[in-house]
Amino acid sequence: MSRRRVDIRDGADHDAAGDRDDDARGQETNFEVTRTWDDLEEIDGNLAVTGVSEAEKRKRLLKDTTPLQRGIIRHLMLIIDMSDAMAEKDLRPTRYQVTLNYTVAFVREYFEQNPISQLGIIAMRNGVAEPISDMSGNPTEHIKAISRQKAAEPHGQPSLENALELARAALFHAPSHGTREILLVMGALHSVDPGDVHRTIDALVADKIHASVIGLAAQMAICRQLVSKTNNGETSGYNIITHEGHLRELMMAVTTPPATLEQAKSASSLLMMGFPSRTVDSQPSLCACHSRPSREGYLCSRCGTKVCGLPSECPACSLTLILSTHLARSYHHLFPLVNWVEVPWSRASRSQECFACQRPFPEVPPREQWLDKDSREMNSSRYECTTCHSHFCIECDLFAHEVVHNCPGCQSGGATAGLMGEVELEDGHINGNDRQSMEVDS
Repeated sequence: MSRRRVDIRDGADHDAAGDRDDDARGQETNFEVTRTWDDLEEIDGNLAVTGVSEAEKRKRLLKDTTPLQRGIIRHLMLIIDMSDAMAEKDLRPTRYQVTLNYTVAFVREYFEQNPISQLGIIAMRNGVAEPISDMSGNPTEHIKAISRQKAAEPHGQPSLENALELARAALFHAPSHGTREILLVMGALHSVDPGDVHRTIDALVADKIHASVIGLAAQMAICRQLVSKTNNGETSGYNIITHEGHLRELMMAVTTPPATLEQAKSASSLLMMGFPSRTVDSQPSLCACHSRPSREGYLCSRCGTKVCGLPSECPACSLTLILSTHLARSYHHLFPLVNWVEVPWSRASRSQECFACQRPFPEVPPREQWLDKDSREMNSSRYECTTCHSHFCIECDLFAHEVVHNCPGCQSGGATAGLMGEVELEDGHINGNDRQSMEVDS
């Protein structure tokens, strides 16, 4: 028999204090923790943060720009852990809310980088896998589905096997000319599975589905095995976040189309695509994709079926319907803009302002001063295109590499930034080595 000591003195006061504590907890406000003092550094007796922020921006840009064959028609299933583990507050306000916020940004960036790809979202909670949004190429539908989940709370236990089986079923009918991928955001350190998850992983390998995992807590052996088996022994697709910004970086890294392995005996095949015309009717009519009345829409170039948005697949004849701009937006993955190099102080005097935005550069200090400074202080805030040799600021460097994907100096009449020939769409991939004509059905 257990004993419990009860203090009955000042009972009214204890009850009042307890009510106040409950009210205080109910009114508790969560704030995002920003350790701004960690970014400060002392230079000549003054606190400065400019160099640190600029270095972080440059770190995002320094990536491999080697032209590779990449899959531009992707089919990705995003699996999000919505179990009790996502209620932890190591990410503010909670892991759950931060993950959903970054998922919205991920969906927008995914379709910006992959306009002719498909995406689906699955949730893990209560030991089952729940579809949040079906596989489609409409980012608006996915964002609305994610927004509806923000009002719910994470609960239950995750089931990795059920989520992988549901994702496998959704990707089973994906065409062979597109990639089949799974991105898992895992917050828990366990999985409640009804069967053998190892058999499910073997089935993913047989279906040629590649998996990537982002862990919010620590590594799990089963997740490492999942990534290793589905990626030919490569485990670089399994990462554990170190802070909130790292989660965003890892999710945004998945938006870049993966490089495809060249097969020795791969037969070339042409992929039919239709470029429908937009129409506006005087009377609303039902679209074939959602059966919703609307006046505007696109008519399939083969059978004339009306769809409400692009890119999509014609419900009647299964023709892939896109716009020419969708292919153009995928072109920068073929020949990415090369990284610009930092300009040393010895060559900084040839430019006084940014070539693109005309923002003035810092003045060049006397020679005896910048020779004695360390490497962090040697930054001239100038970045040079190796083709046209124009100088740009860090903001224009980011804008050119992440948004427009071309050099303003090269486009203004200088040397060309890249090879602007035609490309070949071979089995749903852009081939950076063979620049041949691309044939599509219009």
